[in-house]
Amino acid sequence: MPSRTSSTSSAYDRFQPGVQRWIRRKEWGELHGIQERAAGPILQGDRDVVIAAATAGGKTEAAFLPIASRVAEEWEEEDVGGLSVLYVSPLKALINDQFDRLRDLFEPLHVPVFRWHGDVSSSRKKRARQEGGLLLITPESLEAQFIRRGYAMSEFLAPLRYVVIDELHAFIGGERGRQLQSLLHRVDLSARRRIPRIALSATLGDMEKASAFLRPGKGENAKHISDEGETQTVKLQVRGYEHDSAESAPEGEAEENEDEEPERPQVSGDLVDIAGNLFDTLRGGRHITFANRRQTVETTADLLRRRCDKAGVPNEFLPHHGSLSRDLRDQAEQRLRNGNRPTTIVATTTLELGIDVGNVESIAQVGPPPSVASMRQRLGRSGRRGDPAVLRVYVREAKLDSESPPTDKLRIGLVRTIAMVRLLAEGWNEPPVTGALHLSTLVQQILSMIAQRGGLDAQQGYDVLCKRGPFRTVSSDQFATLLRDLGAANLITQTHDGTLVLDLDGEQLVNHYEFYAAFSTPDEYRLVTGGSGIGSLPIVAPLYEGRYLIFGGKRWKVIDVDQEKQVVELVPSEGGRAPLFGGMGAMVHGKIRREMRRVYEADDEPRFVDPTGHELLDEGRRSFREMGLNEKSFVQEGTNAVWFPWIGDRALNTMELALQREGFDVETQDVLLRANDATVTELRDEIQRLRDAGLGDPRALASHAQNKRLEKHHAYLSDKLLAADYAAQYLDCDVERFLN
Repeated sequence: MPSRTSSTSSAYDRFQPGVQRWIRRKEWGELHGIQERAAGPILQGDRDVVIAAATAGGKTEAAFLPIASRVAEEWEEEDVGGLSVLYVSPLKALINDQFDRLRDLFEPLHVPVFRWHGDVSSSRKKRARQEGGLLLITPESLEAQFIRRGYAMSEFLAPLRYVVIDELHAFIGGERGRQLQSLLHRVDLSARRRIPRIALSATLGDMEKASAFLRPGKGENAKHISDEGETQTVKLQVRGYEHDSAESAPEGEAEENEDEEPERPQVSGDLVDIAGNLFDTLRGGRHITFANRRQTVETTADLLRRRCDKAGVPNEFLPHHGSLSRDLRDQAEQRLRNGNRPTTIVATTTLELGIDVGNVESIAQVGPPPSVASMRQRLGRSGRRGDPAVLRVYVREAKLDSESPPTDKLRIGLVRTIAMVRLLAEGWNEPPVTGALHLSTLVQQILSMIAQRGGLDAQQGYDVLCKRGPFRTVSSDQFATLLRDLGAANLITQTHDGTLVLDLDGEQLVNHYEFYAAFSTPDEYRLVTGGSGIGSLPIVAPLYEGRYLIFGGKRWKVIDVDQEKQVVELVPSEGGRAPLFGGMGAMVHGKIRREMRRVYEADDEPRFVDPTGHELLDEGRRSFREMGLNEKSFVQEGTNAVWFPWIGDRALNTMELALQREGFDVETQDVLLRANDATVTELRDEIQRLRDAGLGDPRALASHAQNKRLEKHHAYLSDKLLAADYAAQYLDCDVERFLN
């Protein structure tokens, strides 16, 4: 580091000499602002710190330069050794990516670095337990250590100085996030002291809520550090495309026709056109194209590969999603990272997090982004080294005819994309759902703690997990009911002195490797060709001999299906179509829907929308006015009444259940709610009555939901607890707020 910078950098001057040498070796002219501001509170080591910055904004170094300084000094002066830093990541791939990067910093300081996940050898894991230093681990592997090592975890965690949580936003709001909260609480309990937590994230709409998630009940004490003062140029374009109603639905939503000849796959014409634009625009560079579904990834990658073949040029478009084998994903990442050949990866969320793929020139998005936060995260993958961030969004809309539904006429996908872009520009992100119970994960944590300790007192379990832990929304009565449900399911039993221990079925459940994850995974076929695995497919559609597939960006024919072993043998083929993968989309927040209405009511022409997009927007706005939605919210559609409330999915789901309870035959479709065989007057009067009277007990309302077993361990819960869990997660009964 030049002397001019070291003389003005208070952070640099406070770093341990070995860390200073590392910075000079990197030839940094100066530290980023977040690196300067993070050094003091992290070196002090007495409070939590949340660091939020764009991808490649220096978050990792902001956390680990001061951490490395303090740990190196302690190892030198006190000769303490042992586990000093625990790094928790949502992805094995991110651990592998960060491993070399952090080893380059820590090992010259004589602090060892280890990674721990399913692909690491037992000998390396043994060394990690013996030597300590910095350990990179997933929540699932940390869960496994608590179960397998029991009280030995106290000795292992005793020297711990810091816990670092990477990609914090990826955990907030879901079952895996509640599992992480519980594991961090158990780390503190095992270490018998409060360990500072350092959280890194690229997208945090509300730093206060992020801090509250990081340490429930004590979030107000965290230090917030962000790069909000640093600006970046963004180049963005939204392109509109149309597909015929007879063609495949956008984003793979149509069901497959088993009678259709597989060697002549139907691909939506607009997706062919999108692939053509991607080919012309991206070929020869380094880019990432995101799609919301694995099926769209495979179809798009196949179209791009075929264009390369037709042009007589090497293929540079590679698919990347969770069903592909790790080797295929690694090859794609490595090729993009090396930068020695033009490469575009077509991916799902698998490349949304902070895996280092080098300097990407631009991002493309096929279909509306799942959320504003996701759009921000994906946009942050480009624009490194001072270049503008570039995002191209390809929105797919159906061609209209006399039978087109209102959602097609309103051009919902395009308008939602425009609304999300505007909210992105305002700096808004979706906040997490508050008040959720996460009972499925509580089941896992109860069984895990019993396995770790060999037994658990019921009151102690409630105090640790609920009263002082992350499950604070769970009442003592609900906890007691949950224990009775687990007993009825033969997962736990109570000894003569009141201690809770695992029953036989509980022992079997906990000792299976799948127990460590808080989320469920579907049964899958393993896909094999020439003796090598190339990935897996969820068993959501039949596979049979003679079936043709597109997978991994290539075309295959199924020659054998072993149903017992769930193995499918493939050979290369000229035919194929992308298979169904299953999965569901993200819930849309109410603020996005309200912004959509403002887009409809405006008459401006957004500069970031292409001419076809403008035509589609004009059609949507014209339909909005023709339906009278600029003045009213209810429309009569033949014998059905349709309501456009412009509320989020949780609120819309709530009103659907409330109206079903009152005898209405209703269904929701994106922005609208349709009451079949009802008049506008009947529907409007009932909604007004619900507004005046309120919706009642959310748990009673949740009992009308058809399927409440949505999470991994819901099968062990009684209807009473299932209704409470569903209501807390998926319903918003504050009708006075969301209908005003």
